[in-house]
Amino acid sequence: MKDKLIQYLKSSQSLVKYNLSEQEIIELADYLRKNISEHVEEIIRTVENVISIDPTLEWKEILETATKKIVEFLHADAASIRIFDPETDKLAAFGSYLYSESNRLQSIPLEKSVAGKVIKSGKSYLVPNIMLEPDYVHKDIVKIYGFNSLMAIPINIPSFIKSYPDIQGTIQIYYREINKEFNPIEVSNAEMLARRISYVLARKRILDLQKLNQQKEKIVEKIFIKLSHREGIKMKDVFRIMIPELVDILQIQSCSLFSVSFDRKYFKTELEYPVGQESHEISCMFTIKDHPYIDALINATEKPGDYEHEMINSSYILVKDPLKSTLSNGELKKYASRHNVNSVLLIPLKANDEINYFLVFYAIDRRDSFTEHEIELLSFFGKEIMKALRIEKLDDVLHDFKNPGIAIAGFARRARKLLEKEDIESFKNKIIEYLDIIVKETIRMQELAIYPDIEGRERVVDLTEVLKNRFRINKEAMKEMKKTKIKLVQEYLEPCLYIYCSPFGLERVLDNLLDNATKAIPEDGGELSIKSYRKGDMACFEIRNTGRILEENIEQIRKGEVKGRGLNIIYRFIQAIRGKLEVFTDDNSTTFRAMLPLHSQ
Repeated sequence: MKDKLIQYLKSSQSLVKYNLSEQEIIELADYLRKNISEHVEEIIRTVENVISIDPTLEWKEILETATKKIVEFLHADAASIRIFDPETDKLAAFGSYLYSESNRLQSIPLEKSVAGKVIKSGKSYLVPNIMLEPDYVHKDIVKIYGFNSLMAIPINIPSFIKSYPDIQGTIQIYYREINKEFNPIEVSNAEMLARRISYVLARKRILDLQKLNQQKEKIVEKIFIKLSHREGIKMKDVFRIMIPELVDILQIQSCSLFSVSFDRKYFKTELEYPVGQESHEISCMFTIKDHPYIDALINATEKPGDYEHEMINSSYILVKDPLKSTLSNGELKKYASRHNVNSVLLIPLKANDEINYFLVFYAIDRRDSFTEHEIELLSFFGKEIMKALRIEKLDDVLHDFKNPGIAIAGFARRARKLLEKEDIESFKNKIIEYLDIIVKETIRMQELAIYPDIEGRERVVDLTEVLKNRFRINKEAMKEMKKTKIKLVQEYLEPCLYIYCSPFGLERVLDNLLDNATKAIPEDGGELSIKSYRKGDMACFEIRNTGRILEENIEQIRKGEVKGRGLNIIYRFIQAIRGKLEVFTDDNSTTFRAMLPLHSQ
């Protein structure tokens, strides 16, 4: 290298006029070689320092650390980082070095800004005098710091996910020097170091994707294990085993799954974790318009953006401070105060671009934002929950196929025996009665397959009449199961107990209660009885069977902490119509009592 430098200096026309001696040329070559070597070493050292930044740090920390190294290498005075948000078409502040975040605008428009010019062109932009730059609008802020010139360098954060575009941004490096002349080597070095930042961020994305896949695998594995159990899958169990997998993302106080009505006017709580800390009553319907934060999620009533107390975009809504946010209502503020909730995250669960369900996480820690990978994991969790919900409803349907199936088989055999008699005309009405029951139970099976939800198509029904009909069907099922030692008793049945509900859902509840009671009777026989009556503004029915259950089991039933699928179906229906279920025992029997609101004209 020294020989080349000497040869170059001897042939340089610009040095001829100085008439340097051989020794002076050699000394100059030594000086240049030493300085070039030191500069190259400094560049290499800085590059190594940048690419060795810990990729497990947060995005903002990586950018701020790298920016500090660039500022020190270039002997600049400060730097700031802007990231482009395509949803708001603005550039958000995303860290700084020696430039206070509190004194900078949180977001600026893409148009009429130096950072926007860099984003659009993908090239560096030099500003020798900020006060003369028309695209630097907010000059009063830099004037406070005494910054007079800057160079804006593009940075690019690769996505690695087809559905997500690369993230674009700028590092704006400030100098106090006015009318600064930027050395091309200085600019090239800054661009090279900015590309090395992209390398570190790419490593972070790869690590985040690996972590995301591992977390997804854990979720799927736990659901698969739960599915393999004989009792099948229940959503509340899935919630309990899944939530701990999300704790390292945010400190969850509670989590709720809500469903949205077909007309987009109401929402309903499907599940909550933990049990007993309900933000809304389970299975009750609530008006979306009365809850601005939910209205903003479902109906996009608010403009996307990063605001002081909330962040709104298509992937989620984050209420940063539920006590100050304009999206909070009185109910949310009370819940936040009572349970020490400092931020609320809403995740929509979309199917064909329509939100039918959504998740709400109530967090102890105060968050200003979430990364796309965190949101993707939470969305994935929600989608897996929805799959499990569909499986649970299918299991409910299969569970409830049993009673109508037994009834159809029993009454079909009975009708066939009557058809084989010689005096068939005398049994005509009985045969018609049996066939009517077969038709009705077949229709019930069709409804179970087509409309697995117990809600919907509500109307006024007579509780006593439905109870008597299902008691009769259960009697036939007992014959099919050879339960011959059970005495059936109809106690007082009060007529005209009108309630407003899904007849289909009420029949499912009665079938499950009667079936459970029948199975609970000892092998040596016993009694099964029904009763209905009015108590205040409630219609009540009781199903009593011989045989006692353990006190700890009664307590589990009262809390809804049961393994049986039938009891889960019963609880959901009774809660949905604001009823109440009680269970109690005496010396030798167990009674289930349901109280349902009487219909009022």
